[in-house]
Amino acid sequence: MPMERFRIFDALSLELKTSEGTALLIADPHIGFERERGVRIRSGFEGELAEFILEKDPDLLVLLGDVKDPIGLDPPVRHMLEDFFSGLRDMRVVVIKGNHDGRIEEVAERYGVTVLSHMVLDDLLFIHGHTRLPEVEFSEAYLGHVHPVHVVSSGGVQRRVKVFARAGRFLILPTINPYLDGFTIAKGIRMVPFLSGVRHVDVFLPSGVYLGRVTPAGRNGSAGR
Repeated sequence: MPMERFRIFDALSLELKTSEGTALLIADPHIGFERERGVRIRSGFEGELAEFILEKDPDLLVLLGDVKDPIGLDPPVRHMLEDFFSGLRDMRVVVIKGNHDGRIEEVAERYGVTVLSHMVLDDLLFIHGHTRLPEVEFSEAYLGHVHPVHVVSSGGVQRRVKVFARAGRFLILPTINPYLDGFTIAKGIRMVPFLSGVRHVDVFLPSGVYLGRVTPAGRNGSAGR
């Protein structure tokens, strides 16, 4: 696998130190996206992602939802998931079920993968972001679902870049899939029910560079409870 792809995956994921060791967080892989989005050539993305995860060798892998792209589970997508999970058989893996993850238990649990609606570890909450906030206590929450991007200008040219977005106690991760784009903060924040009252969102490049504060249009109130 090219080192460039390793760097991309590394930039778009997040490592946390926990009481159970290092946790690697990955959001929105959308395995099988080729079939749903009109790509006629297999990208091999799921194999490359598995190689990256094995190279990182975390104590815990948390997939923050939308592990697969089709909402259903047809035979080709089932096979892709089997290839992906089988390579991670000796690793502790938790899937936080997203809106695209219908029937994913049928494959995941065969490989020892735990599927949950949400997870709390060391006062940290892991969710996908498409449903109401679970009634649990937490200090920080990590989610996906939005695929946040930000439009930056350079030399008179505008381009969309993937970003991490923080709204109070909530950190939204970009999609790990380099073939997929996302939503601007103003549009994407509307996709998260419990962030409907957010006043502002702080935006960061994957490198950690702070890009500034975005105010979602027509929003009032504050993030969190």
